[in-house]
Amino acid sequence: MDVSTINWLAVIAAGIAAWALGALWYSPVLFGKSWQQETGLTEESLKNTSMAKVFGTSAVLMILMALGLAMFFQGDAEMNWKTGMQAGLITGLLFIAPSIGINYLYQRKSLKLWAIDAVYQVLFLALAGAIIGAWR
Repeated sequence: MDVSTINWLAVIAAGIAAWALGALWYSPVLFGKSWQQETGLTEESLKNTSMAKVFGTSAVLMILMALGLAMFFQGDAEMNWKTGMQAGLITGLLFIAPSIGINYLYQRKSLKLWAIDAVYQVLFLALAGAIIGAWR
């Protein structure tokens, strides 16, 4: 695979946008408290975590996922924001959300937690796909 044709700035921007969406998604403004309750994490356990490590590592992983999308798009001269968004949605809906669901079934996690986490993944991949598709 020839990675020289990948728009690395678009990949990084898509990963950062996905991270920013997650910061909002898992904040108290949206689903942070519900997510915390469903995971069983306490305020104290969250305070005793290196948030720089969590945030930094998650940003790197999101950039890797954006890179994966960009690799799927290679050679597609007709790629635009809409087809990029559709590819992200398909990836999220048909690969990521079911994968999370399988893991959560065996871990006995709640449907509510699956919905919070899976919908975020679907949305962030759609956003990343749109950014990569638009920035060609």
